[in-house]
Amino acid sequence: MDEQKKIREIKENKKQYLDLLLLADEQEDMIDRYLERGTMYVLDDDGIKAECVVTDEGGGILEIKNLAVAPGSQRCGYGRKMIRFLSDVYSGRFDILQVGTGDSPLTIPFYENCGFRRSHVVKGFFTEHYDHPIYENGRHLTDMVYLRMRLRAETDPGK
Repeated sequence: MDEQKKIREIKENKKQYLDLLLLADEQEDMIDRYLERGTMYVLDDDGIKAECVVTDEGGGILEIKNLAVAPGSQRCGYGRKMIRFLSDVYSGRFDILQVGTGDSPLTIPFYENCGFRRSHVVKGFFTEHYDHPIYENGRHLTDMVYLRMRLRAETDPGK
């Protein structure tokens, strides 16, 4: 099946995917801050395997606010497909694709392998904005690490 047909935008009832959203952002009121203003996509491959939410942050920056792959489907390339999809769809419309994440040995290498480079750090983000400690892979997350990828300009006018 064509990759573009597998990934579709969700315009209504975004909370039906709350279980997936909570995998990437475990506090629902934090999800509520961006879910409705964001554009949500799901990847369907004989069932929903992944979701992502992106927001226009202004100044040519598109931000991934949430990217999650269903537990039984992780490490199968679905997260990478979502990143590639975003890059293809938003190239020429935005200059930068950025993501903020905890300083985790699980997520940072994933984004770096997808072509992102570290940009900046927001100290204390997780301790200030979440009502409980956030742990990933045994590590207590405190700072938000931002990574950025330059989106290529449209080069094919027939695209």
